[in-house]
Amino acid sequence: MEQKVVLYIEDNFHNRRLVRKILQSQGYTLLEAEDGESGLAMIRQLKPPLILLDIGLPGMDGLELLAHIRADARLRHIPVIALTASAMRGDRERFLAAGCDDYISKPVQVTELLEKVAAHYPSNHRAKGEK
Repeated sequence: MEQKVVLYIEDNFHNRRLVRKILQSQGYTLLEAEDGESGLAMIRQLKPPLILLDIGLPGMDGLELLAHIRADARLRHIPVIALTASAMRGDRERFLAAGCDDYISKPVQVTELLEKVAAHYPSNHRAKGEK
């Protein structure tokens, strides 16, 4: 069975733990980074199949990190889902316009997280004949 890996870049330990438990329950392996700089280094080294990205990161924020991903031909194909507490009117559209593939607001809803991860996970697209 293929290992399903997701990278979650999030500075809050409790948020990482919650998402880890949810995704592990469905067979995913969650790799974790606590800030944008270490997240970008992990992305460049590991080229994960899917990234969950908090926008409000210390130092390099999520949108700056996203710009680095989308500017790199070796990384720009990786789906990125914004997973953020930024839930004001227009935030979803702003993050999608910046290059995110999808958006989930916190607090995380288990069903929504699982559905969006499954929908954007690359091997699931091939299996369904999508993308």
